[in-house]
Amino acid sequence: MKITFVAFFLLFAGLQLSHAQAKLPGTAATTFTNEEQQILDLSKTKWQWMADKNTDSLNGLFAGNCVFVHMGGSWGKTQELNTIKGGMIWYKKAEVYGASVNIFGNTAILLNDIDLLAVVGGNEVTHAFMVTEVYLKEDGKWQMGSLTFSTLLRPVKMNNNQQQH
Repeated sequence: MKITFVAFFLLFAGLQLSHAQAKLPGTAATTFTNEEQQILDLSKTKWQWMADKNTDSLNGLFAGNCVFVHMGGSWGKTQELNTIKGGMIWYKKAEVYGASVNIFGNTAILLNDIDLLAVVGGNEVTHAFMVTEVYLKEDGKWQMGSLTFSTLLRPVKMNNNQQQH
């Protein structure tokens, strides 16, 4: 009887957890709430601002204590804006293959499966990344609190004639 109860409990708990999974890029097609779509649109706009080196708009998007995690290190808002403005990293093109948003109160976590074509230190490179963006809503406005690039092991999908790493 005790084994049956434990087995039933584990089965029930497993079913509950299977319904509580986070949304991930590349999962079955999903409809987004208005707030989730707002975050997806904001992220898309951010990629364009980064490609255009539009540091004025990015300055308004990035929270004062925003953190950035790259392959080569991590830093804050001022250094990220200076890196973009000075051309040390030019986010030339982000090709997004999948995106998902999970909202927890006033915090949104967006995951982007991307190929990023960038110019770093004068060299053009393309990498596959899972990018984690954290947005915080204050006074009805979303601001970025964190941007993290995690290298993916999949091959680059982006079709270009550029050097690929």
